Amino acid sequence: MNASTDTQSRSGWTVARWQQAYAAGAAPGDLLAPYLDLDPQDNAWIARLDDSRLAAQLRELDERLEAAGGDRARLPLYGVPFAIKDNIDAAGWPTTAGCPEFAYVPEQDATVVARLRAAGAVLVGKTNLDQFATGLVGTRSPYGPVANSFDPAYVSGGSSSGSASVVARGLAVFSLGTDTAGSGRVPAGFNNLVGLKPTRGWLSTAGVVPACRTLDCVSVFALTVDDASLVAGIAGGHDPRDPYSRVRPDSALPWPSAPRLAVPAHPEFHGDEQSRRAFEQSLRDLQALGAVIEPIDFTPFMELADLLYQGPWVAERFCAVESLWREQPEAIHPVVRSIVEQASRYTAADAFRAEYRRAELTGVIHAALSGFDALVVPTAPSIYTIEQLLADPIALNSRLGHYTNFANLADLSALALPAGMREDGLPTGITLIGAAWQDDALAVFGRAWQASRALPLGATGAPAPAAEPARGVPQTGTIRVAVVGAHLTGMPLNHQLTSRGAVLAEQTLTAATYRLYALANTMPPKPGLVHSDRGASLIVELWDVPAAAFGGFVAEVPAPLGIGTLELADGRLVKGFICEPRALQGARDITEFGGWRAFIASLNTTTAR
Repeated sequence: MNASTDTQSRSGWTVARWQQAYAAGAAPGDLLAPYLDLDPQDNAWIARLDDSRLAAQLRELDERLEAAGGDRARLPLYGVPFAIKDNIDAAGWPTTAGCPEFAYVPEQDATVVARLRAAGAVLVGKTNLDQFATGLVGTRSPYGPVANSFDPAYVSGGSSSGSASVVARGLAVFSLGTDTAGSGRVPAGFNNLVGLKPTRGWLSTAGVVPACRTLDCVSVFALTVDDASLVAGIAGGHDPRDPYSRVRPDSALPWPSAPRLAVPAHPEFHGDEQSRRAFEQSLRDLQALGAVIEPIDFTPFMELADLLYQGPWVAERFCAVESLWREQPEAIHPVVRSIVEQASRYTAADAFRAEYRRAELTGVIHAALSGFDALVVPTAPSIYTIEQLLADPIALNSRLGHYTNFANLADLSALALPAGMREDGLPTGITLIGAAWQDDALAVFGRAWQASRALPLGATGAPAPAAEPARGVPQTGTIRVAVVGAHLTGMPLNHQLTSRGAVLAEQTLTAATYRLYALANTMPPKPGLVHSDRGASLIVELWDVPAAAFGGFVAEVPAPLGIGTLELADGRLVKGFICEPRALQGARDITEFGGWRAFIASLNTTTAR
């Protein structure tokens, strides 16, 4: 039995689809068993699931479900198979960083892996990469080049080559990569995937073999923006184990309905007219979504990008491999070795001068993007065959970083998105690049973009799912609020949520301890929710409101209404609308309707009659 064949019926499943399967009674052991037969000839994998690793994870999954009181909703990734790049630690799995001589077996998970497993995810394999995460191509590995998932003659992109490949082919629901120079974005663009490159310091790099430790990010590959955002929200957060981890501020504001997007005034495609036409079409499609496109000078971005490989940051890469280089230099891939050995060209003074220039260029870049919601660029200017890359490994790799290398140096966030297919049948992509901590705002627009494109998922051929509300844990940087009346979807005050970038998470029920009243003399009509010993469960909607916009939302709530803490039927506690008892004078008890929408419908029916 081959997993790539046996899992065809689940190819293209998103997190939500796996959750639905488990809710319908499927057993994790049954759905995950095919991952014991991952193709040993598939070089996208370096390490694969085996019987003992599956059995151990299933036991842990049972223990987590028991601790959650049997409520799978408290394990938002329950039984979902994922993969990680093989420079990220998983306890008991070898970490090679693409170099067998470097391999070691860690005793504990990387922080991001531990957090995903705590949410119920099941690790099914570790993936191939450009050795020591040095490259954007996927060809610099002793395990062999990883082929593009649409045409095996072409590169997959790197360095997170295997992580992109297995998600694109439906062998994992999502995967972790790393991104220093674009390794979480270029493979996404080449394989029709979403690639989330978070703000530096949001996702911990504790337990990750460093490339450039001051710049490294753990990235997420997924078939949809919803899944990538969910995974990042679970994996992210401050980590004392990582000295470069940062506390996320509640400062990101939602975009306006007509966002301003900067674009390079003279985009470079290195003669690839198919890529040029694809990007020009993407710009027209962005305008159709309401975006305002304005060209800017891209020169400072290019100069900053050049510093990454043509400056002293290569010495950081040398730090990661120095002990191996001194003992077994021949174990390092020749191209990688030629890059890291450039460290000897730079002095400490060179490093400081380069840092000063980086800071200057970062200031120029931030000023250039001031007033814009994001920069939009081609994810890569072109794509090359494996044969071309093997023949010219340095120059062509450098070209692929044209629109990526500067992002971490300038402390920017980024989201790579599928954009369609070129005339030759290869995928093309765009990347939205925003200021630090704009990750959620990028995701909100990314969802709208992906919904408008309706492209098949990865290389699976599966159709894009209908837009689904974001369930499970609140989106990072948001506050979950229960609304019961005029703020419900389609109701008169719902715009107070949507205009602030709030996202509908789910419809659910309160605990059976509330009564609902239609308040007198309110415009538009509003209900009051009151705690009662003789209460009932009532329908509410849960909305994730950006924390930075929460204060403004609350300020619009008129007395005698307010925001307090509500208990839901499943025991969760969320912020929500409450009502002062004094408002009940002259109010009508409408608890019997089960919710405000049913009551309004009854009024409309009476009026029609």
